[in-house]
Amino acid sequence: MTQEKAVNGIDVEKLQDGTSKFRQQPDLARFRFRAHNQWVKGAQCKTTINDFHGLGQEMSHKKSFTLSADEPEVLVGTDEAPNATEALLYALTSCVLTSGIYHAALMGVKVESLEVHAEGEIDVRGFLGLAKDVRNGFESIKLTFRIRGDAPEAKLLRICEIAQERSPVFDVVTHGVPVTADVQVETPVAR
Repeated sequence: MTQEKAVNGIDVEKLQDGTSKFRQQPDLARFRFRAHNQWVKGAQCKTTINDFHGLGQEMSHKKSFTLSADEPEVLVGTDEAPNATEALLYALTSCVLTSGIYHAALMGVKVESLEVHAEGEIDVRGFLGLAKDVRNGFESIKLTFRIRGDAPEAKLLRICEIAQERSPVFDVVTHGVPVTADVQVETPVAR
């Protein structure tokens, strides 16, 4: 990738080629991402991310990724990793930021810096089953953007709006998504 083709570290020509292919062959734009989570001990678990379906075929990442989760000590964890709600904030801010950078590059705007801060409010009585009238998850999430670049203020503000409009995780969090669950119960091994 040459410097002339890159804006914000994004190969704009390659990105435009990909979007052109997706317009011509919409089935190629359908991806299926996967995560496998396994309990470790106490409040700890680990998620492995390796393969996915994209461009009409099964694919693998260059390497397997392992993400850990735990709870803070005040919630009876060992505080060895972020908890799942913090991981959701990580996913949200990462996705919104990436969406902003991609669209800024497509608009030819060179971003000097972009930061997204997230703060979520939760009442853990819902999660713990202590109050039926309390939601299990976040009651609210606030995002704060800080952006600097080589465009007028209105265009930089528009990039932050587009980041929210185009972010898949922002969409999932703000509009919900159907979730189904299959459960398989295994019989314990006799000792």
